[in-house]
Order: sequence, then structure tokens, then C-alpha cells
Amino acid sequence: MKKEKDKYRHEFKYPISEPELRLIEERIKGILTKDPHVGASGKYIISSLYFDDCFDSCFYENENGTDPREKFRIRIYNHDSGRISLECKRKEKGKTLKNSCFLTKEQTEKIINDESLVISEDSPEVLKKFVNLQLSRGLKPRVIVEYERIPYIYKLGNVRVTFDTHLSSSEDVKKFLIGGYVKRPVMPLGTELLEVKYDEFLPTYIYRALQIHGLTQTAFSKYYLCRKYGLRNL
Repeated sequence: MKKEKDKYRHEFKYPISEPELRLIEERIKGILTKDPHVGASGKYIISSLYFDDCFDSCFYENENGTDPREKFRIRIYNHDSGRISLECKRKEKGKTLKNSCFLTKEQTEKIINDESLVISEDSPEVLKKFVNLQLSRGLKPRVIVEYERIPYIYKLGNVRVTFDTHLSSSEDVKKFLIGGYVKRPVMPLGTELLEVKYDEFLPTYIYRALQIHGLTQTAFSKYYLCRKYGLRNL
């Protein structure tokens, strides 16, 4: 199993309309390149199983703007269980840090069924922390967050500009790997999400290409939105 290098990044999210998405994408096509992981469609599907403890701490920390804060998720792409990652995302002083490790399908199934994994000294730190929170704070799968992502990248500054569409939620967490779960759209009709991520700086010409009138940053995460407006509201 592999853990990503610890590195805090800037991350900003903006609700945008479909016409605004098309306008911004047209602008950046000549500057950024598509992520090489996309297929012929130019996008991929992201499915994430998010966890929270018995106090719904992650939900309320996001709502209250607690700093720092962390949340765990298991992520797959295009409904493919051949590559599964456990991720811990930390928000601190306006920046984000993501640590991850790979999981086997058998490990993931045990976690979904609320079973604790056996860990050792050699286990990845992110997995050790996750199992500890399972045992100490009752960390459990809460919601599936799913959306389609159109990703663009730029090496200078390690920039990622992504358009996330068709954001939906499901509380049918047992079917995360199986698929076929009932989903509910979360964003208002015609509203999508623009995300901008970079390391130390965002090149000026990219910043200018992203500018449109009325662009407003949102502080809420996809997890928060899906828990709040999911199949069974809090």
C-alpha cells in the first residue's frame, strides 16, 4: 500500500451555471490539458463513500467552519473496484492535505459491513488512524457522493481545474461497490461546481481565464451538501 506525499494545497470551489461552465472551459482549453486518466468522453465518474462518527462531527465541523478538520472517504473511479483508495482529507488554514493508501476489495467490503481491519506496525498511517477512529469514535459509512468530473491540469504550479457535474447522494452505503443504488440530485437544477486546486501559486493567465461576473466561493464540502440534502435529511 502506498501513502501520498504530505503536501498542503490551495483548494477553492464555486457553484456555476451550465453556460458559465461552457464559457470557462472554452477559455482554458488552449491553456490547460485534459487529465490523461480520462477516456474518450473527456470525463470520469467519481464515487466516494464518506464516513462520520457517532456525533456527526465531520458534518458539524464543516457547518461551523472548524479549523483544522478532517474527514475520511473511500474512493473509486468509473465504478471500478479494481483500484480502491482510502483517503483522509484535512482542511487547515484555508489549505487542504490529502493522505491516502490503497485498499483491497475484501478490506473495503469489511469496512462497509462495519468490521474493523487487522492492522500492524507496517500498515499505512492513514489506515491506522481510520481503524482507531472506528474503535474509539464509532466511525461508520454515512453517504455515497457521486458526480462526473471534467478535469484539466497544468504542470506549472501543479494546477487542477475541474468541472463537477450531476452531483448526487445516496444513503444506500452497502451497495457502494455493487452499484445500482438509488441516488438523489443535490445541486439546484442547472448548477454545477468549479474547483480550482494548486500548490504555491496560480499563474495569472489561468486566474484571468477563470474570471466571470458573480463568481462566489462556497465553503461547504460535497460531503456536507450530500448529508444535508440527501435521501434522509438531518
